Amino acid sequence: MDIRVQDHPFDFGAEAESFARGQGDMGAVVTFTGIVRDVPDGLVSMEIEHYPGMTQKALEMHANEALTRFQLGDVLIVHRFGVMRPGEMIMMVATAAPHRANAFQGAEFLMDYLKSRAPFWKKEITRSGTEWVAARAVDEDALGRW
Repeated sequence: MDIRVQDHPFDFGAEAESFARGQGDMGAVVTFTGIVRDVPDGLVSMEIEHYPGMTQKALEMHANEALTRFQLGDVLIVHRFGVMRPGEMIMMVATAAPHRANAFQGAEFLMDYLKSRAPFWKKEITRSGTEWVAARAVDEDALGRW
């Protein structure tokens, strides 16, 4: 299990390759990457804040839950904080499991948690102003299925 919260960009290809290379006894690896998307007002940047100790502990707890619940062999989470621009990668999740269904479900479980409950706070800076991003009902609904 590898959980990283960092302020610098990551190389998705290198991370995915490194993760998959160590999974010789697994039958499936699933990856997902979240990207900063533009908004109708024109996103200048997004700022993500967090409390380091609390965030790391929360991500580790949920990764351990995913490992057990979905019988995963391994988990990778990389999540950035700080200032990012449209098109930049925010985060990635990778899961490995003996069977693809478990790998997909484990990845979705982790992504739903990261989107709605992980202790990160996002602020969007647009051409028309600055606003903190509120939780969306659709994200809470997605988490509720678990």
